[in-house]
Amino acid sequence: MSDLSVDETLLGLLAVEPQHGYQLLGHFRQQGALSRVWRLSTSQLYSVLKRLETTGCIRGECVPGEDAPARVRFALTPAGEARLQAWLAAPPSPSIRCVRVEFLSRLFVLRMLGLPTTPAVRAQKRACASERERLLNERDSAPAGIDFLALSFQIAQLEAVLDWIDRCELIPKEKQP
Repeated sequence: MSDLSVDETLLGLLAVEPQHGYQLLGHFRQQGALSRVWRLSTSQLYSVLKRLETTGCIRGECVPGEDAPARVRFALTPAGEARLQAWLAAPPSPSIRCVRVEFLSRLFVLRMLGLPTTPAVRAQKRACASERERLLNERDSAPAGIDFLALSFQIAQLEAVLDWIDRCELIPKEKQP
């Protein structure tokens, strides 16, 4: 899997329906979609699409356009579907960076696919709560100074994330993609 799941996010978008590159890019630029989660340039998008096609996760098909040049429309393959399902089922990471990018991407994809998000939210909460407890135990034996301060900072971040996760399922349906 990729470090920050842009590959799997694209697979999720293609699981909704086959799309060409500019349609996919729109999901990363449109307010209310992934624009606050990802900063993805056109060249980055096409690089990822090429990688996904090379690995057999997607296939591109040239489609003639009406009053426009032909475009390549990408579709998910069975290998891509399997990779997407593995990502959706994978245990979440409690790292703040992964929560901000991967967890939000996973929620977006689940909602786009019309799948329940509650299991993903609960799994993320368990992972963050477990990490918080581990860090609390570590901090109890940490010497005063930078170790203690760094652990306290990480714990405070996780506490803020846990508070935020509690609200993830409270978003009104009209505010969801």
